[in-house]
Parts: sequence; structure tokens; C-alpha cells
Amino acid sequence: MDVGADEFEQSLPLLQKLLREADFVGLDIEFTGLRSNLTRLQQISLFDLPSDWYLKTRQSIQQFTVCQIGLSVFSSIEGESNTYIAHSCNFFLFPTTFGILDTEFSFQASSVQFLNQYGFNYNKFLKKGIPYMNEEQEKKIKHSILTGNWKVRSSLDKDQVKVVIDEVTRWLDLAEEGDQMTLPGIAGFRAFEVQLVLRQALPNIWTVLRDQGVIVKKVSQQHRWYLEHASGDRDSCWKEQILLSARGFSIFFQMLVQAQKPLVGHNMMMDLLHLHEKFFRPLPESYDEFKQNIHNLFPVLIDTKNVTKDIWKELHFPRVSNLLEVYEVLSSNLNPTKDSAPVIVHGNKCEKYAKRKCPHEAGYDAFLCGSVLLKVAHLLLQRAHGHVPTPEPSFLQYLDVLAPYVNQVNLIRAGVPKINFSGPDYPSIRPPILILTVRRWPGVSEQQIYGEFQNLCKFDVRRLTRSQFLLLTNKFKDVRSVLKEYRCHPTLQVSLYRYWRHSPNVNCVLQVCSIVAAWALLGFLLGRSST
Repeated sequence: MDVGADEFEQSLPLLQKLLREADFVGLDIEFTGLRSNLTRLQQISLFDLPSDWYLKTRQSIQQFTVCQIGLSVFSSIEGESNTYIAHSCNFFLFPTTFGILDTEFSFQASSVQFLNQYGFNYNKFLKKGIPYMNEEQEKKIKHSILTGNWKVRSSLDKDQVKVVIDEVTRWLDLAEEGDQMTLPGIAGFRAFEVQLVLRQALPNIWTVLRDQGVIVKKVSQQHRWYLEHASGDRDSCWKEQILLSARGFSIFFQMLVQAQKPLVGHNMMMDLLHLHEKFFRPLPESYDEFKQNIHNLFPVLIDTKNVTKDIWKELHFPRVSNLLEVYEVLSSNLNPTKDSAPVIVHGNKCEKYAKRKCPHEAGYDAFLCGSVLLKVAHLLLQRAHGHVPTPEPSFLQYLDVLAPYVNQVNLIRAGVPKINFSGPDYPSIRPPILILTVRRWPGVSEQQIYGEFQNLCKFDVRRLTRSQFLLLTNKFKDVRSVLKEYRCHPTLQVSLYRYWRHSPNVNCVLQVCSIVAAWALLGFLLGRSST
């Protein structure tokens, strides 16, 4: 089910009801870009600690915006054995442009091409997107609206605003005091904007919103003053309605937070960063503060990438490259528990994904996340019980068997493979670092070293000294291959990196200690000879 600005407010009661009854929620987000073209030092690398990775990625999150959020709300069906119903929604979003808010964001050509390849509807994003804001933006706009100190920067085209003002101005020239006219076809958030524009531009009119549109009434300036000051409660309520409309999707985000349901994604780290930045607060500089905030918002996170990574190794499933392929393997005869796995049906008005595949549509990917979670949890539960018959499992039993993976979110290209949102991060289990010593190759760069090895395997390269480089990969077999291949190389000597042996800092300290010891020994000998 696609939800844009026109349908959003009417959908909120149903969405709130679904969240209250849910067992868990699948999530996927599409962005206008992934990573900005940073300098080499700002690019993520296997050498990065989680805090380094976070600070580098934070810049990209602030540069790009969310264009589509997919949520799939899964609920077990009472009275039906191990059966779940999924209500999947696509929310098209566009940043709030109202009053002092006018967000700047970038598009990345590769991301636009990628989404376009899979049929993304840019018209719904740009024209029908639901507004949203974070808490900091809400405070600013709330202060402006409630104090009456706003300047409208309308999301309507300036030409359209001019047309509305011109139409009302022409009518005013002929109208008598007390006459009124209707501006039809204007509703929702846009209706509030039109009223603000008209009230600021024309001192002798008053506006009200009715079912048929915006009603404009000609009044005297004294009557206008009276209406503004005598309708305190109504005016306050009207301003609250403006703020409510401007908040848009952020209202549903708060519902999601308050529901405290397990949130399920696939490679969901970027999703969590955007959720924090766009709907909660600007991303803090502190990595630990970010972790704590996310854990407070969503106490139970499950990343299906992290779960399936272990299962794939143990069961020797075929290699997969995306979420749809993971789902298809788990739905095939390769899965030994396929026939007893949970049954998943689609909710009313959400049958679209029962009929066709829509990869990289956020709602569909959110549905795949939830489905993969149920299938892999069932597989884990059956393996834990062995051949012993088990009663029909509940979702709580699935959560128990998933406990080792809860709040462990996969991290792409960093010094550790995952982030632990409920405690300290685990130490790295990456392959050991290699040190490369270069002979007879003056002026060699990191890029040239990378090119030297790229046909054999891919390493991240970092310069250590003028003639030494550190090499790091995420595959143990690559380490073995390089050590074997370059064992007798005439100009490139590769060995395991040992901090106490190879670190320039340690070598510098040792040299200083040697000099101090030598001078101390010399002073001792000279002192003895003089006595």
C-alpha cells in the first residue's frame, strides 16, 4: 500500500492499531544517496574503529535525505497455527518546507540510477511526499507558530501563491464587507499554508478551513483585530493543527517508538542513522551517545544480515548477494524446515506483494526482512530441538532462539563486523594485519600498492612509513594467498604485522630509551674514572 501526503492523516488511526497488535515490524529505507565523495582520509576502511566509521558516515547522513520508508507490520493470527499477517506500506517522504524550515539535500547520480532501474516513482516523492522533521526542527517551528512570529516560505510554487493572492485581491475590489468566497480543492497541510499567506498579505480578510476548501471573508481591520485577539482558544488550536500537519511522518515515528516492538532490518545500520537524524535529533558527535539514543528508542533490534551470515556458513547454502536471494533460498527445498515454517499472508489492501516481486521498493524489502526473520528463526528453533517434536512455536520462542543476535547490527567495511547496541562492541575477529616493506620503488603511493594486489585479492592500504604499508582484508584466505605468493618477491616483502616490532611510535620510544641509556652509561663510566 502506497501512502503519500494526501492519504497519510486518514491512515494514522489504522497504522496505530496495527502497531499496538504487532509482534514485530520490518523496516527498509531508500535514500537520495549513500556516501558522499569524501577525500581518501574520510572514506571508510577496514582500519576504522566503530567510532571512526560512525563519524565518517555521519557526514553523508547529513547530506542526503530519505525518499521512501517501507514498514511491514507482522502480527500472529489468533486461532491459526503459526500464521502471521503482514501489512506492508510504502511511505513517500519529502522534508517539511514551512516557515523557517527549508532543508537542503543532495542527490547522488548512482543512487538515482539504481532506484530508477527498479521503478521508483520520483513524482510521488517530489509532489506527494509526506513532510517530516526532527525534534530540534519542531522546537524552532513551534516557537515561530505559537508566538505568531513566522515568515512563510511556502512549499507551493511562487507563481501558484501569486495566482491565489491575485484572485482574492480582484475579488476584494468588488466585495462588500461580510462577503465571502471559496478557494476549492485546497486541503490538508497546503490549506494551512494558503491561509497563512493570505492573512499575512491582506489585512482586511479572515480565513477558515471547511470541507469545501478555504473560505475567505472580507472584514474590516477592526473586526480582523477582534478575530485575532478574541478567538484565543480557537487560534491556539488552529496553530496546533498547523504544527501537527507540518510534523507529518514524525507523528508516526513517535508511535513506532512508543509501541516498543522489535524492529527488523537487513544491513540496517544506515537506516538507523537516518531515523535518528531525520525524525529524532541531529546525529551527535559522540558515537556512544548515538548508540544509547538508538537503544532507548528501539530496545530490540534484529539485523537479518547478521543472523543469516552465520546460518549460511553452517548449512552451506549457495552464495547470495541481496535480500531477495536470501528469501528465495529460505523459501526453497534447500531449507530443511521449509514445510513446517510459519505461514505468512498479506493484509487487506496490501496484497500487491503476493502477486509480484518488487525488489528495492521499501515496503517490499521491509516485508522480506520480516519474512526472512520468521523463516530463519524457525530454522534455528528446529535445529535447537533436534529431532524432538515441538509444539507450534510462538513469536516469544522465536525471540528466545534469536537472543544471541538481538541488538547486533551488521557493519559494512570497518574494523569490527557488527555493532552491539546494548553494550560494549565486541573485539575484532578480522584477519591479522600484514606489513608490506617496499624496496627499489621510490615514491610509491597507497593507490599503486592497492593496484599491485587487486588482481589477487582486495586489501585496504594504509601508509606506515615512507617504505612500509599496512594491508588489511576481511578474508583469512586472502592473507594466506598473499603471504604465499609474495614469499620470495624481489621488491615487495610481506609479513605479519607485530605492533611492538613494527610500530614507528614504539621504535621511536626504543631509540630514545637507547640514547638515554647510552648517555647514562657514559656518565656513570666518566664518573667512576674521575673518582
